Amino acid sequence: MSVQPGWYVDPADTETRRYWDGEGWLGAPIPVDATPPDGPPPGHGPGWGPQAGPPGWGPQGAPPGWAPPAGPPGWAPPAGHPGWPGRPPEPRPHGLRLAGYGRRFVARLIDFGLVLALNVVVNGWFVWRWAQEWAPYWQEVFRRAARGDTSADGLPMPGEQAGSLLVAILLIATALWLAYEVPTMASGGQTIGKRVMRIRAVPLAADQPLGFRRALSRWSTLGLPTLLWYCVGLGLVLQLVDALSPLFDHPLRQALHDKRAQTVVVEVPHRTESAPSNDRNQPPGDTP
Repeated sequence: MSVQPGWYVDPADTETRRYWDGEGWLGAPIPVDATPPDGPPPGHGPGWGPQAGPPGWGPQGAPPGWAPPAGPPGWAPPAGHPGWPGRPPEPRPHGLRLAGYGRRFVARLIDFGLVLALNVVVNGWFVWRWAQEWAPYWQEVFRRAARGDTSADGLPMPGEQAGSLLVAILLIATALWLAYEVPTMASGGQTIGKRVMRIRAVPLAADQPLGFRRALSRWSTLGLPTLLWYCVGLGLVLQLVDALSPLFDHPLRQALHDKRAQTVVVEVPHRTESAPSNDRNQPPGDTP
């Protein structure tokens, strides 16, 4: 069923209320216990100016005894999403569409390809030396397999440097990934892959740059397990779980690294599209 325009509890943050115009969210959220204006938020409807909201609008503006209005007759709010009948509309953090998993996956593939290219240049010699240490072992395994011999007795062991080389390879690979991703995410929320796919990571609290600390926290959940590849591939399993986690997260499609850093991945609108309103376009008091 179609949800009529009005002020409703935001499914993405049940502590706030936002205006739904029948197709998407408009304007900035207000506290759930604040008195909503009659009609759309400032700057989004006839007769509203961008300077001030209606009298009493704000965290302390609710009159004594005021309670959030009930939904239209016959609505039955589902658990976890007060005020919405059935499946709630998809959240639009800061007025932007959530990025689909397909876009995020392709963006990550692009980034992995670029990081792999960096590793070929910087890490290539270490990988070649590590392969040389293991070459006698695998050559003998293949020779025995060709003869139908499955015994492991007398197999040549890799050289003493194999373990140290693997640790060096993983350390360099992790450092290259960090240097590639964290600075660009901190400044603009986009790696090269995200730029190509027109998506961006933003904090849940406000549409602003992530900053170095948040970008590092976000990357470390996915990137640091690379060091655990040494432990029978444990790191790879952790990274796979993280990569698939947005498929099972609702309604914000957050990966585990998004949850740790309190970020969300949104689509970047084309220049021909009208830019969504953000906190800087709202008058004081609109944003809790």
